[in-house]
Amino acid sequence: MNTEATGLASATFAIFCALSSAVYLFNDVTDRVADQQHPTKCRRPVASGQLSATVALVAAGVLGAGGVAAASLIGAWLGVTAGAYLALLLLYSATLKNIVIIDVLTIASGFVLRAVAGALAVDVPISHWLLVCTTLLALFLALSKRRHELVLLAEGAVSHRQILQEYTPYLLDQMISVVTASTLIAYSVYATSAETAARLGTDYLGMTIPFVLYGIFRYLYLVHRKEGGGSPSTLLVTDRPLLACVALWALCVTLILYSPLGR
Repeated sequence: MNTEATGLASATFAIFCALSSAVYLFNDVTDRVADQQHPTKCRRPVASGQLSATVALVAAGVLGAGGVAAASLIGAWLGVTAGAYLALLLLYSATLKNIVIIDVLTIASGFVLRAVAGALAVDVPISHWLLVCTTLLALFLALSKRRHELVLLAEGAVSHRQILQEYTPYLLDQMISVVTASTLIAYSVYATSAETAARLGTDYLGMTIPFVLYGIFRYLYLVHRKEGGGSPSTLLVTDRPLLACVALWALCVTLILYSPLGR
């Protein structure tokens, strides 16, 4: 194990947790009135009044400035990426979240910048497959979240989030269908391409495709039949079949890359 790379990756992970926290605090302050009308977000510290807006903004400033400064100490380009991530997501909270389609594209861009930061931290080439698959998967999650909000809040959706008046469940389902197919095709091409086989030294990465298929289909099932999708992280840790799928995918990848079975 490369302990230096592991340390840099862990530090970058912590830095982007701080940056994400700064963005969430700022967003909670700007959305506190709307969140008070939401069945679950009304319990958030700022919306419920447990945390004052002033304290939240000060904390956001400290976390944001500290995160960018720490990233710059690791590397100049990592600092630029951290700054771009923070600026983009703050701009999203301030205005971009109210522009149809741009809102979900901005969310996806945030995930892509996180992936780029990880590659910069450990000094590895940024694969175009990383960018494509991350963008598509992030769009899938963002569109699913929009659908969840629209269905859950029904008539009160627009009062909670203005941009929801520009969407309908049917429109979101069409977008999700396009992104779902694109995600599966992109991952399948990546996993079975000669370029990937040459880089990783194995032809067996295609064996992980069934796990990706099941994971996406399971997530769609939870969105459409169980009214899930509001919090992807919550779904991941609470839905046992989905959690098992991710664990099995990770195990399969590990065996393919690091055991004689994959050679």
